[in-house]
Amino acid sequence: MSDMAAPTRIALIGYGFVGKTFHAPLIAAVDGLELTVVASRDADKVHADLPAVEVIADAYRAVADEHVDLVVIASPNDTHAPLARAALEAGKHVVVDKPFTLDLAAARELAALAARHGRVLSVFQNRRWDSDYLGVRQVIEQGLLGRLAHVESHFDRFRPEPRVRWRESAGAGGGLWYDLGPHLIDQALQLFGLPQRIQAHMAIQRDGGQATDWAQVLLDYGSLRVILHASMLVAGGGARFILHGSRGSLLKPLADRQEAQLLAGVRPGAAGWGEDPDDMLFYDGSGQVSRLPTPAGDQRRYYAMLRDALCGQGANPVSPLQAITVMAVLEAAIEAATSGRSVTLSLSDEERGAWPHRSAQA
Repeated sequence: MSDMAAPTRIALIGYGFVGKTFHAPLIAAVDGLELTVVASRDADKVHADLPAVEVIADAYRAVADEHVDLVVIASPNDTHAPLARAALEAGKHVVVDKPFTLDLAAARELAALAARHGRVLSVFQNRRWDSDYLGVRQVIEQGLLGRLAHVESHFDRFRPEPRVRWRESAGAGGGLWYDLGPHLIDQALQLFGLPQRIQAHMAIQRDGGQATDWAQVLLDYGSLRVILHASMLVAGGGARFILHGSRGSLLKPLADRQEAQLLAGVRPGAAGWGEDPDDMLFYDGSGQVSRLPTPAGDQRRYYAMLRDALCGQGANPVSPLQAITVMAVLEAAIEAATSGRSVTLSLSDEERGAWPHRSAQA
C-alpha cells in the first residue's frame, strides 16, 4: 500500500461490547484505516472514547453515508443481513461480525449480492489470530502428535447468572452457539476442512436462562473426532484445547489473552500485546511431559489483511464462501441437536472448495 494512498474510511455500526472492545481499537491500530462514522444512539458514550468521529443514530443512514468506503457491522445478530444488504446496495465494502447471518440462505444471498456489485464482503473471524489456535495449528503442522484421533476445542465461561441483553435472549440469533459457535467452527474448518457428518446437543442449564448456554457439537472426520464445546458454567479445571494422536497428546490450558488485554485498556501493538505465557503441554506417551512455547497472537492482522484486499494487494482474509460454510455447519448443528440425528452438509462444489482438503495424518 502506498504511503500516499488515501485511508479507507469506515462506518462502524454498533458501539456495544464488540464494537467498543474489538473493532474500534483494532481499526485504530492499523495504518491506512480511518474510523470516521459510528452508528449509535448514545453519542456521549462514543465521544468519550472517539471524540473526532461523527455519530449517527440511524444505522441505515450511516451505511449509506457518501463519505464512507467500508461498513463494519457490529450490531445485534438479527440485523446483520439487512444492514449488510443495505450497505452493499449502497456500493460499500462490508465486514460483518460473526455470526455472518441467522441462516444459510441469507449468507448465500449476501455473497451473491457482493459479487454482483463487485464489493469485498468479509466476516470478522478475529480468533484466527489467537495465540492458542496458532500454537495448536503449529503443533499439528509439525506432525508432533502423529495421526490425530481426538480434538476438543472449548470456549467456556463462568457466568452463572444470565444477563439481560440480546445475546442471551430467546430471540433470533441469541444464545451461546450463535455467539461462540462461529469461532469454534471456523478454527476447526481451517485445521481439518469440512466434516463428513455432524452430531450435536444443546441445552439451557442456568436458572432463569432463556437461550442456549451449553453446546457440544461433534464433527465426524472418519477416524478423527473433533468436539466443539461451549458453556457458561465452567469455573475452572478445563482446557482451551485437548488433542490426542498416535504419537502423544497436547494440552493448551488457557485461552488467548487479547480480549482480556482489550478490556483492560491495552492498545493493540503495545508492549506485551498478544503474548501468551501459558505454555502448551506435550505428553509423549512414555510419561514425559514437555512445555512448548505458545506463539503470540495478533488480531490486528485481520484488518491489515482486509486493508490490503481493498487495495487489490491481497486476498480477503475471510471470504464469503468460507463464511457460508461456517453458517452451514452452524445451522446443521442446530438441526442435529433438534432432531437427535446425525446431519450431513448440503453444499455446492464451489462452496466445498472454500476449504482445501485437510488430513489428520502427520
